[in-house]
Amino acid sequence: MGRFTTAKHYVAASCVLPSCTALIWPDNRPLIVILILWIITAAIFWTRAERKDNQERMTRTIQAMQTSSIRTLNHHRHDWMNDLQVLFGYARLGKPDKTIQYVEKIIARMAVETAVAKLGVPSLISFIQSFRTVTNSLSLELDIKGDLNLSELSPDAESIAETLIHIINAYRFSVKSGNGELSVLRLELGADEDGLYAAFYYEGELMNEQQLNQKIKQQLEGAPLTKVDSVQSFSKLLLRAEMCA
Repeated sequence: MGRFTTAKHYVAASCVLPSCTALIWPDNRPLIVILILWIITAAIFWTRAERKDNQERMTRTIQAMQTSSIRTLNHHRHDWMNDLQVLFGYARLGKPDKTIQYVEKIIARMAVETAVAKLGVPSLISFIQSFRTVTNSLSLELDIKGDLNLSELSPDAESIAETLIHIINAYRFSVKSGNGELSVLRLELGADEDGLYAAFYYEGELMNEQQLNQKIKQQLEGAPLTKVDSVQSFSKLLLRAEMCA
């Protein structure tokens, strides 16, 4: 709780005593005038404190976004530095075949990043781009079919994106770490004549499979994404959503 929020509560509480006094002596006009002035003053203070509180929350939100952006940029910079070192090493050793293969690998990765940037929902794009900065126990791999833009395919694009984020996080928090192996979650997104589909493929150990299934079930309640097959396991989850007519 912020300092301005606490101050607002104290100011609101301070109106109780004079209000009770006015109820006991309702015919005391000077007391009524004092009560009105007190309430006006408290209302003015509440409004200013509310404004300050909102400014503080906005500042914290902006700082968190800036910190996340810096971490994401640092990770991308680190990846590019590694790529350049590998390419430079192959060039110095005179291995053109290895150089070409590695360049093709970079091109494929950039194609995925371009497809992510075109998904049409900023919250989902930002989440995917910064995913590596929030965990070291789960690798998220994307397989996006074509130029997929969720906002053009479904009126519930924001809800679909939110559901995808929550399901990815459900897997992330369920990973059993410390076994020396990196768990992998592959998300395939695409669209066909039946609508938008999202397929999750998980490889790795879990702390509690039943708990993960329960979390996924909760996230799908009332969501535009629904299970295609109710008997699917955590290692393979196929979801669908209707597209715009």
